[in-house]
Amino acid sequence: MIVTYIAFAVGFFFAMNIGASGAAASMGIAYGAGAVRRKTIALLICGGGIFLGAAIGGGEVVKTIGSGIVPSSLLTVKIVVIILASAAVSLFFANVIGIPLSTSEITVGSVVGVGIAYKALYLTNLVTVMFFWLFIPVVAFLLAFGASKLISKIEKTYPVMKAKQPKRWLAVLLIGAGFLEAFSAGMNNVANAVGPLVGAGLLSVSAGTLVGGLFVSLGAVFFGGKVLETNGKRITRFSLLEGCAISGTGGILVIIASIFGLPVPLTQVTTSAIIGLGTAQNGFYLWQKSIINQMMKVWIVSPVFSLVISYAMVKVFLDSDFYTFIVIASVFLATIGSISLLKTIRKEKRTFHEEGGGI
Repeated sequence: MIVTYIAFAVGFFFAMNIGASGAAASMGIAYGAGAVRRKTIALLICGGGIFLGAAIGGGEVVKTIGSGIVPSSLLTVKIVVIILASAAVSLFFANVIGIPLSTSEITVGSVVGVGIAYKALYLTNLVTVMFFWLFIPVVAFLLAFGASKLISKIEKTYPVMKAKQPKRWLAVLLIGAGFLEAFSAGMNNVANAVGPLVGAGLLSVSAGTLVGGLFVSLGAVFFGGKVLETNGKRITRFSLLEGCAISGTGGILVIIASIFGLPVPLTQVTTSAIIGLGTAQNGFYLWQKSIINQMMKVWIVSPVFSLVISYAMVKVFLDSDFYTFIVIASVFLATIGSISLLKTIRKEKRTFHEEGGGI
């Protein structure tokens, strides 16, 4: 019984971290473009959209997370705790440093870690999900890139679009697009917190989407401010019309994926659209910004990180296989040491050239 309570506690903690991370993906555009000037209002709108999306259409993705990647028979209460704890650690770290992270990727990574430990994976389903992780952000980038070029021509041809009256209507439209994107976050991302609980039979699908939606909403409202700033103001600037294109693109793509039960990276979809718009405006110079490089690295490392954590926890706590843990820890230390060594070598080379020892 205690383990069951722990599973719920970890799941709801994870749900709140999902809300904190997903806030930027839904209302960051409206906030960054100035349609919503107060951060608190933007987060409240985000929370409301997330809850409605989870309650109305979150069931299909819950089923995928709960039984579509590994057999549901594997999902005991202890396994659920391991999956959720592994994903929560990865997401909490990203939230602390203010990087928008795909909760779908780290949750699937944690589930896959368990599947690898027990040699039980639905590989076809996993490959399909991973394909759409790549495909949908690319589509979002291309659509936003094209939309930016078109919008630029429209604003040059019709300067009235920048006048005060149209701006009011565009601001309302952008807030609506942001709400749509928050709705899509509820449909897709809430499953990451409650899917394992549903798969283990601890919650029904309907109860899971409602309770999960509530905690994700609370996380967005109370802890989403830092990530909201990252997506809204630290990548690039955009007009109200451009913001509508970004939020509308992200929301529609994720809603379509959710209908088919595909857990997709909402934050990556939205951020890819922002980068597409910025690239159209400034060229590939935008890609040199440190915040983009940092996000790319986190996106690549996080699913693998959660996979390794869940695999190691299964081996240590359930199989008492400490040798596997020692190997994983050794690889981790070797990786950290190698990175540190490379940094030291590069620093020494820079010092050598700066002091006149180089060419």
